[in-house]
Amino acid sequence: MNTTAAATAGAVTFVWLGMVLAISFLEAPLKFRAPGVTIPVGLGIGRLVFRALNAVEAVLAVVVVLAVALGEAPASVISLTAAVAALLLVQLAVVRPLLNRRSDRVLAGEELPRSRSHLWYVALEVLKAGALIALGVSLLTA
Repeated sequence: MNTTAAATAGAVTFVWLGMVLAISFLEAPLKFRAPGVTIPVGLGIGRLVFRALNAVEAVLAVVVVLAVALGEAPASVISLTAAVAALLLVQLAVVRPLLNRRSDRVLAGEELPRSRSHLWYVALEVLKAGALIALGVSLLTA
């Protein structure tokens, strides 16, 4: 693979991974443990933070896809790039709309049971983090 493309894609992949780990696995669970943060306040903060994270992720995904496409990447790198992009797409197009509708209802005052959609989002985040690690490592050796 072209070294400039591999370096670019690798750097962006590890920045993306860092953002996912920091927001999804650190900030998100901790905010609900802060004193005075109610469920509606936490949901409002979470929606804002994840909207921003997902927008940045979309930009980073485009950069990685372009670098891989232009860099004559091996099939393993292409497959991992496609997997990461697909996981993000499922989160954005399928799971996030479900979570947004649910949080709208909670913010409107409804009391609802725990959401399975949230568990799907977390499972996809775990898979995406694993795929980002694998992609980043494969780009280091490409």
